[in-house]
Amino acid sequence: MDVLVLIDKLDDLIHNAKTVPLTDTVRVEKEEMYDILDQMRASIPEEIKQARWIVKERQDMLSEAKREAERLIQESRDKAEEIASREEIVRISHEQAAAIVGEAEARASEMNTGAIDYADEVFGTLEANLDKFLGAVSRSRDKLAHRAMAGSGSNQG
Repeated sequence: MDVLVLIDKLDDLIHNAKTVPLTDTVRVEKEEMYDILDQMRASIPEEIKQARWIVKERQDMLSEAKREAERLIQESRDKAEEIASREEIVRISHEQAAAIVGEAEARASEMNTGAIDYADEVFGTLEANLDKFLGAVSRSRDKLAHRAMAGSGSNQG
């Protein structure tokens, strides 16, 4: 389940909890709270696994692009050696090899940029989700602290 949905559930649980009479303290079902926290613990590692998978996929794409570039370079070198007996043919083959290498390098660069952009987007989403999660936890703690202070203030009077 999405961590943000679980944070909303946790917030609703606290918001809709029964108050202790004459205090600002609330009563929350412990099992229900633990259930939501367990679901959060299960969800966060999955998002981290997804981010790691994306990084691995990016590395695999880069490796594949490098292998393809090396193959194309070797292929162009082989062709150049095969027809090197004539000066004009050699010149043409060098031009073709350079074009192939340039194309392979451009393709590898595009794949690298795309993979980095995609990984950055996923990490940005993960970071935003974690920021929201931390913000919700902080707000919930602030609410609990405020209620605890308000409750202890009324007990002293």
